[in-house]
Amino acid sequence: MDTTSVPIAERIAEVRAEIERACFRAGRAPDSVTLVAVSKTHPPEDIATAVRAGVRQFGENRVEEALPKMAAVAGLVNEPVTWHMIGHVQSRKARHVTAGFALLHSLDSVRLAERLSRALAERAGALDVLLEVNVSGEETKHGWDAYSWQARAAARRVLWDDVARILTLPGVAVRGLMTMAPIVDDPEEARPVFAALRALRDALANDFPAAAWDHLSMGMTDDYPVAIEEGATLVRIGRAVFGPRVTT
Repeated sequence: MDTTSVPIAERIAEVRAEIERACFRAGRAPDSVTLVAVSKTHPPEDIATAVRAGVRQFGENRVEEALPKMAAVAGLVNEPVTWHMIGHVQSRKARHVTAGFALLHSLDSVRLAERLSRALAERAGALDVLLEVNVSGEETKHGWDAYSWQARAAARRVLWDDVARILTLPGVAVRGLMTMAPIVDDPEEARPVFAALRALRDALANDFPAAAWDHLSMGMTDDYPVAIEEGATLVRIGRAVFGPRVTT
């Protein structure tokens, strides 16, 4: 069925219904999962439509696109909106992420964490972050190497050492993990990746109990029901909410 003309409000209703169905199968409360609508390339007017349909959390991939869009949306709606940075952030752009974003999903290096900490110190602020880890082993993915982390002592040691360092940095508040699953035809093929992220989170929470490890950001349009069944607390949904990505 061609869904390109389906109104955004109807799309959101279906996504929320699918989240509820997945939570039911997993024995979870629907409010344990937060829908983060990925609004990259979509105009402020579409985001305002999603806000009026009840969405309050939005994810952007590029700082330079996000900042003017955030200002535009503020002028279109009265409801409070929370912004997430979900894309790769270059260290030199760390300062821009420390204002306006409630959560950075893609902290992928100690260097970036240190840059964030310095920028946050200048304004006496704090930023919630998720550590991006590559549990699929794909070379194209960002994040710490966590492929087969249970069997690879060296990779585990690097990750554990880096986490210990990041947890000492003022202003950088670790809240959990994020990963990108491979693009596959059958969502079930992504299940081992989601399960591996959950197991990694549990291991880190055991060894670093002083930090909060509440969140697992995993699952996108094609596989988010499986991600929810495996413990996702944040699902990053773009196409299922806004339709095909706008290209310029």
